[in-house]
Amino acid sequence: MLSRLPDDFTALVTGASGGIGSAVLDALLDSERPGRVIAVSRQNMNRQDARLETLKLDLTQSQDLQRLTEHLNGEPVHLIFNAIGILHADADNLAPEKRLEDLDPDALARVFHINAATAALLLKALLPCLKGDHPTIFASLSARVGSIEDNRLGGWYAYRASKAAHNMLLRTAAIELRRLNNQATVLCLHPGTTDTALSAPFQGRVPEGKLFTPAFVAERLLDVMEQRTPQDTGSFWDWEGKSIPW
Repeated sequence: MLSRLPDDFTALVTGASGGIGSAVLDALLDSERPGRVIAVSRQNMNRQDARLETLKLDLTQSQDLQRLTEHLNGEPVHLIFNAIGILHADADNLAPEKRLEDLDPDALARVFHINAATAALLLKALLPCLKGDHPTIFASLSARVGSIEDNRLGGWYAYRASKAAHNMLLRTAAIELRRLNNQATVLCLHPGTTDTALSAPFQGRVPEGKLFTPAFVAERLLDVMEQRTPQDTGSFWDWEGKSIPW
């Protein structure tokens, strides 16, 4: 697993109680390679592993990002997997827009903040842990629908645009981070349609064999990260290891 990282590497998983985040956390804990695993979520988590630290934080909030920075205290982090994101919220009547008439400024701002700004602000909060000369991977969940070139169906305005913004923010940060640590690799990753609460309302349209378990997706994304090098920093990949156009 992630052979470019040192033995007993430190890993951080955000959105760790969600479907994909939880599966990546399990995969890391199933391996002997990590020496320290930090799981961040808004929910309480209960796993028995001496290497695991759990932090109950909402990283969409600036004060909790600051608490994460203080907790890590500038110590090197070798793997960050960011699984924070939103597509819909039934309690708030938030759903993907089908047409321009559905656009709502508050919903747009919320989706952009969670899907795009939070990933960039997480990188900012972790910058003391990323600077240096140690190998580090920052991988954040994106979505193929965030590809401007690949947009042929329209709709889903906020989600599409927020993921495109996510990709631009991370690509821009990758350029800066290269100057601060030439062993850093920043990646945008498309997991495919995964059987989680995020995709649940839309699974009826998924072709047979294309709805993946979180465990399968975690395995595939870790393999994609294994294949990437610092020369790939600021790039966009799917779960099969295929490059996605911007």
